[in-house]
Amino acid sequence: MRKIYEVAKAELQTLFYSPIAWLIIIVFIFQVSLLFTSALELRVTQMLLGYRTPMLTQAIFANPSGGLLFEVQNYLYLYIPLLTMGLMSRELSSGSINLLYSSPITNTQIILGKYLSMVVYASLLICIIGIYVGFGCCVIENVEWRWLLTALLGLYLLICTYAAIGLFMSSLTSYQVVAAIGTLVILTALNYVKVMWQDIEFVRDITYWFSISGRSVSFLYGFIGSEDLIYFLIVILLFLSLTIVRLQACRQKARWIHSMSKYLLIFSITIILGYITSRPVMKCYYDATTTKANTLTPNSQDVIAKMEGGLTITTYVNLFDETNHPIAFPRFVNNDMARFSHYLRFKPEIKLKYVYYYDSIYSPSLEYRFPNMSMQQRAERLMELHKVNSRLFLKPGEVDKLVDLSSEGKTFVRELVRDNGERTFLRIYNDFEKLPSEAEITAAFKRITMRLPIVGFLSGHGERSIKEDDNRSYSAFVNYKTFRPALINQGFDVAEVILDKPIPDDIKILVIADPQQELTENERRNLDQYIERGDNLVIATEPKRRDVANSLIERFGVKFVPGILANSGEYSNLTQSRPTADIKNIDNLYQLAGLRYFGSVISMPDAVGLEYTLDKGFNVTEILATDTLAWNELQTTDFMNEDQRATLDNGSGEIQKKYVTGLALTRKMGEKEQKITILGDADCIANGELSTSRRGVRASNFTLIQSLFFWLSDGEVPIDVRRPAFTDNNLLVEEGDMGLITMSFQWLFPCLILILAMVIWLRRRGR
Repeated sequence: MRKIYEVAKAELQTLFYSPIAWLIIIVFIFQVSLLFTSALELRVTQMLLGYRTPMLTQAIFANPSGGLLFEVQNYLYLYIPLLTMGLMSRELSSGSINLLYSSPITNTQIILGKYLSMVVYASLLICIIGIYVGFGCCVIENVEWRWLLTALLGLYLLICTYAAIGLFMSSLTSYQVVAAIGTLVILTALNYVKVMWQDIEFVRDITYWFSISGRSVSFLYGFIGSEDLIYFLIVILLFLSLTIVRLQACRQKARWIHSMSKYLLIFSITIILGYITSRPVMKCYYDATTTKANTLTPNSQDVIAKMEGGLTITTYVNLFDETNHPIAFPRFVNNDMARFSHYLRFKPEIKLKYVYYYDSIYSPSLEYRFPNMSMQQRAERLMELHKVNSRLFLKPGEVDKLVDLSSEGKTFVRELVRDNGERTFLRIYNDFEKLPSEAEITAAFKRITMRLPIVGFLSGHGERSIKEDDNRSYSAFVNYKTFRPALINQGFDVAEVILDKPIPDDIKILVIADPQQELTENERRNLDQYIERGDNLVIATEPKRRDVANSLIERFGVKFVPGILANSGEYSNLTQSRPTADIKNIDNLYQLAGLRYFGSVISMPDAVGLEYTLDKGFNVTEILATDTLAWNELQTTDFMNEDQRATLDNGSGEIQKKYVTGLALTRKMGEKEQKITILGDADCIANGELSTSRRGVRASNFTLIQSLFFWLSDGEVPIDVRRPAFTDNNLLVEEGDMGLITMSFQWLFPCLILILAMVIWLRRRGR
């Protein structure tokens, strides 16, 4: 160990008595200072302008777009080759390597001593970054210091890995410039190797593991995964071992076949270790963030804990589904698997499979781009253009032997199958994010793990349809498979209910949307039976069917006010309802309560007001009310006609005030609580209104749907993926402080280091 220390000491003396080490430090300090002061000044300016400054630790240090540590990571590869290029090349070119050969020191001690000097230099660079991190800890209130320490660890490992690679390249040539360029080439290769030979399953895993790209990113996000940590250690040992073998071959004049066998042995051991440590069951994790932002939420963890036995997620990829298939094409499989890494952490026995096929699909684009071609010809052409192996793809009809995808239109879809046979589909969506989030994935897991509420929609009396696609129907939020907020994508099952017989026991939520006909005596009896057993209910109506709906809600002490709610604004028949202050008393309506903060509304065209009494045994909470004064218009019926513009007429019984448009009723029935929602508008959750936008109206009707059904399902679904908020939201920097901070970091600090370097260099010359 002493000889290793002596070699390292001699190397550091040589390094710091040369201008290159000091030049790198000075340039590094100046660059880091620019990055840090720019990020800090931006947040100070935002704070002074009155904007919120949330998550300052991430914003200043760990933001992929301008965060200090991310930017430093992107530039490190430029510095390390300049440091390592002379480690062995200098010895080879000057002939001093012969002195080392003749001294009582082993090859291993030479290489480890040289590498130790780089580890010390890497520690110096990290200490420099630590000065900025330490200053940030002083000026950011409630700073995420564990997160920052984890990020520094990631950068340190990255520098040490770069140094090991540079040391190896330096041992291959006596030309320092060649060694530096070679190091850059290896680093580039390690960054891009993950996209090479990804169509070959076995090779794909090897090349993906060898890639250094993104390995330190998880550290910068405050997350330590054993696979990434061990990767750095293995790669460091790999290149140190290769360097020792190289030096030994030069020193002993060994035959190339002996050296090659040693190289192959080292690579084989590396591949085996990499494979073993990358298995899900072998991985360990540590989330350094206080809110556990890199970990599944507790609700998701609870679902996984209840899932006994194995689970297989099979992804079916149709070649003709060009909009979606690149997500999981062979060359992107490892990236796709990474999307389930948080779930594999808690259930490593999950199996991920991929099935590729081509079969007919609705695609006018294909017909237009490849006219007069058979299905087989189109498939062959697409395989050729996408450069994929045709042997991977099942032919038309072959996938049907594995699974029935007709209900999914044979588009991109995943099937989740448990060992006990429970199964469901997990889809992708026609929105900006496209891929399912934790909420949708966990909802699919929960659906096949436990019994969830089935939502019944009453039919037979002209109610809103859940199958039709017209503006009046409810199909969008109920069962559009590519619509993320749809109930079927959030864990619910849905069914149509007819009251000619008792409502099935598994229906726990019943929606009665705008019935146009009175119920028969037998139907009313079956509805009463459902209500008396304590299950939950939603009733919504329109002004023209007020009387029908009143006959249903009078038993709850609620009635719909005569007339249509109107106002004097631009949209006279559009009621903009806001959540009331009382909504905070209902825990599971948290999403709806959040609209008060953001100033959003629930848009309700042709709505009616609600009145209620408290003598029917229900606790009544007003959840929605008009945001401005409105009146119950009794005369105007055609609001689109300018000649019939609605005006307040007190003489005809029209009353101007703030009207209630949504109520939540509860009562205890044994051990459970019955929940009933009554809305003064059935259109607010219909297809037409959900797809309509108006100038100056910040509508968020989707939130009403998500929030109501979360409450009605007793918080079961949609999955609550809320996390505690970060508290590092305040900068302890005054308006006039930035000038001094900028001067100190950008000029004073680099100048002090420059003076120190000059003093050491002049003393060296004097000796």
